[in-house]
Amino acid sequence: MTKFEEFENIVAKLRSPQGCPWDKEQTHSSLKKPCIEEAAEVVCGINILEETGNPDNLKEELGDLLLQVVMHARIAEEEGYFTMDDVIQGIMDKMVRRHPHVFGGAAVSDSGEVPARWEEIKKREKEGKEWTEAYLPKAFEEAKELIDAAARRKGFL
Repeated sequence: MTKFEEFENIVAKLRSPQGCPWDKEQTHSSLKKPCIEEAAEVVCGINILEETGNPDNLKEELGDLLLQVVMHARIAEEEGYFTMDDVIQGIMDKMVRRHPHVFGGAAVSDSGEVPARWEEIKKREKEGKEWTEAYLPKAFEEAKELIDAAARRKGFL
């Protein structure tokens, strides 16, 4: 068993009838706040690493962010939507599709070409799903509000 599988089992136990009352109550919506806060704390960990050379905080915060991903996938599995394997397969497929210069016959002369090609491929993939873009402005505003609330709670605003 991999460490990742062990971790998935821990999250499953936390969500089980014999698990933690708080963890069992969580939903995708209730985890918005911790998810956005953990993402901000990863940024902090990167800043600490860059300024001090110490990776410990980044390692810890990446683990906390991974917990968010695994919890969301576990909840989705319980709801019958998708599994963690589906999430992993989706990102693996995306990485292969969006890197034809690595996994296909395409060539790039330098790293500057990669973002434009990525956007071209992404645009093709999103055809027929353009409506999802309409949800982004509200999501960015909600994320900003969640970050501001976290900053206030921690005494930074």
